Amino acid sequence: MNTGSDESGRVSGPPDAATTEAEANAGQRGPQGQERRGLGSRAPEFVRSRRALHLSWQVGVFVVGLAVVAAGVVMLPLPGPGWVVIFAGMAIWATEFVWAQLVLRWTKRKVTEAAQRALDPRVRRRNIVLTVTGLVIVAALAALYIWTFGLVLPWKIRDQ
Repeated sequence: MNTGSDESGRVSGPPDAATTEAEANAGQRGPQGQERRGLGSRAPEFVRSRRALHLSWQVGVFVVGLAVVAAGVVMLPLPGPGWVVIFAGMAIWATEFVWAQLVLRWTKRKVTEAAQRALDPRVRRRNIVLTVTGLVIVAALAALYIWTFGLVLPWKIRDQ
């Protein structure tokens, strides 16, 4: 049995059979010091204690999450909050599956990094300059079109 201690001074090694998941995850803190849950199932204890019930619970969570993700994928080209619904489906999966929890953690980290980059004054200035440049180009092309053809729709140009 490995009972060395890690950097935090806690004794490492396999948990005892009597140690619950909550006890095993107790004391874990995130980067800002808030309490962090460990990875794994968040099903109620009575569900996790019965193998067949837990398996059917996982199947149910997977089916519901799949339906929500599929609805989000359908909403991507159609009107609706496609990405929000996809991430909601991933959050449903993350209540039961470690891989979904890891994907959500990675996504949250990337979105936070992008938000921090967007707040950088140099990046904001660059984005404003690019937006204004694009609007000027679109306005110039629209003015050229109106000057050349007048207020005629493009599919009616050949009729003149």
